[in-house]
Amino acid sequence: MRIWLFVLGLLVSVMILVGGATRLTDSGLSITEWQLIAGFIPPLNESQWLEAFGKYQQIPEFSIINPDMTLAGFKSIYWWEWAHRFLGRFVGIVFVLPYLGFLISGQIGKALNRRLLFLLLLGALQGGLGWYMVSSGLVDRVDVSQYRLAAHLGLAIFILAAICWTILSLSRSGNEGFDQQGQFGALVLAFLVFLQILLGALVAGTDAGLSHNTWPLMDGKIIPGGLFVMEPWWLNLFENVRTIQFDHRIVAYLLVIGAVWHAVGLRARRSVAAKTALWLAGLILLQMTVGIWTLLQAVPLNLGLFHQGMAVLVMLMGVIHLHGIAGRRDSERLHFGRKKS
Repeated sequence: MRIWLFVLGLLVSVMILVGGATRLTDSGLSITEWQLIAGFIPPLNESQWLEAFGKYQQIPEFSIINPDMTLAGFKSIYWWEWAHRFLGRFVGIVFVLPYLGFLISGQIGKALNRRLLFLLLLGALQGGLGWYMVSSGLVDRVDVSQYRLAAHLGLAIFILAAICWTILSLSRSGNEGFDQQGQFGALVLAFLVFLQILLGALVAGTDAGLSHNTWPLMDGKIIPGGLFVMEPWWLNLFENVRTIQFDHRIVAYLLVIGAVWHAVGLRARRSVAAKTALWLAGLILLQMTVGIWTLLQAVPLNLGLFHQGMAVLVMLMGVIHLHGIAGRRDSERLHFGRKKS
């Protein structure tokens, strides 16, 4: 069962990276319809390709951004989006078929079954949310809504974190008896990592990474001007490119400081959690370095995907660390009353 969940987590991770490539290559609007079953099969001949291209030519992104695009250029963006959707459908199959096998053979207890059904519900919701995101760019926009993009990525990260947590709960008891302060620090770090990923989605959705490609200064200042020029003020947090990038920088600094502080606080305990805290701090520091490099290079595809992949690793390490401190009850809950084949 752990192997099955590990494969699922790996597929979700790959899907997140393909989704990142879809965004970075501006491929997300190349398929203008959502066909749950028929969407498995891409265009197979010239007439089908021309039909798909004709549908793309009817949306604002083509007429405003890509009016000179050829059929060959369309194919290059189509395959990214098709691969992303294909992976989504494939993940559903890889979840449902083994789940039914485990269920029928009586290997899933009630608590674990509730967890798995919750994951299934989240997966179905993610598919609908993906189309809801794409649909935002088909009529009045030339790209998808950054709000929906952040929601879509955030849910994907949450699903991956939930899969990781469940694997850990099925693997060991998890809790090493740390005090509330240690648990609180691990929880805060996991929350900040998740928040930073959402801010990264806003950066991607507004192309904020393509501006102010200097570090550590923005416009020659630590705190640049023009951060709150929109009214009401909170709109700047989501739509002001300068504010969005600045927030992403500030949370990165907070994460590095918090992770190092947390690791130092656990250093004397000589435990697994102390080691995972050190790993988490190291990954966060490396991630900030990759982020700076990506910013200075104006977000090329390879660095953008590296940065997103590192975000996934940081989130997973945050979950591993948190579970090592506070996962005992969940482990006991999933193991209690578990049936054996």
